[in-house]
Amino acid sequence: MWYSAIGGIVTLTLSLLATPLAAHAQQAGRVPRVGILPGGPLAPRLHQWDAFRQTLHALGYTEGQNILLEFRPPAQEGDPFEPLAVDLETDEVDVIVATAERAIRATREATSTIPIVVCPTRDPVGEGFVASLARPGGNITGLSILTTDLTAKRLEILREIMPQVARVAVLWTPGTEAQVRAAELAARAMGIELVAVEAAGDGDLEQAFAAAATSRAGALLVVGAPTFFGLRARITALALQHRLPAMYYLPSFAHVGGLVGYGPSDTEYYRRAALYVDKILKGAKPADLPVEQPMKFELVINLKTAQALGITMPPSLLLLADEVIQ
Repeated sequence: MWYSAIGGIVTLTLSLLATPLAAHAQQAGRVPRVGILPGGPLAPRLHQWDAFRQTLHALGYTEGQNILLEFRPPAQEGDPFEPLAVDLETDEVDVIVATAERAIRATREATSTIPIVVCPTRDPVGEGFVASLARPGGNITGLSILTTDLTAKRLEILREIMPQVARVAVLWTPGTEAQVRAAELAARAMGIELVAVEAAGDGDLEQAFAAAATSRAGALLVVGAPTFFGLRARITALALQHRLPAMYYLPSFAHVGGLVGYGPSDTEYYRRAALYVDKILKGAKPADLPVEQPMKFELVINLKTAQALGITMPPSLLLLADEVIQ
């Protein structure tokens, strides 16, 4: 695999086994092109796209022979997606895979005809991307992450780890207000005071964690946001620095030093997205492909971080964990 950057455009080339051309390519007499609009810079997300291309491999695609992947990642977290989406539309790719709400919104504005696979989005119906999960009805389909629905469960797990905690800080960013509201409802039912601290990007994280410390929060809940995913190593390091036991919205945060992560596998979405791409290239219409929701959730606990914070994990929680990092 190699990457080349020309004028801010990244092209990903895969070396996969040669197989017959996909049906779409045979009918059109050309190699189908898949435009990809990641939710941020590629570096923190390479493992996700590796899962995507591995699935394409298993489906019989060879990059450069019967499929081309056209990546258009933003240079930095928070950069605009609109020019990148327009570039993919101008290039007339056959299908676009877009991640993160801002990227999906920009892609939808750029084209109403090119099929779009979202991978994933928190609330595709509420955001107006699809008419319904069962019948999307337009040129968009894909996967939903159910982040808001799992907020209360994450707070429950955090309370199990810290049974005496009275005040929890919730790290949020613009676009995640629904998750904050869900956290507020759950916290009220548990008798926990919630303190919202905002971070729109990397430059706001220090101030947000300082605000959490000033509020005397005893723990931290990090809501789901593509920006936070791209900054996950920095966020987990700041949580440890401020000695805040933290619950994260994806298991992968625990792999980079987070105390505990609960949610769907972030790589599984990309494997499923490859299946959508395959169906669309073979003639399926996005309007007829139901939006998938995750069926399996993983709990990952980092005991190294627990030890550094002086926390003894409840044995019952360790038994439930899908993975315990020693």
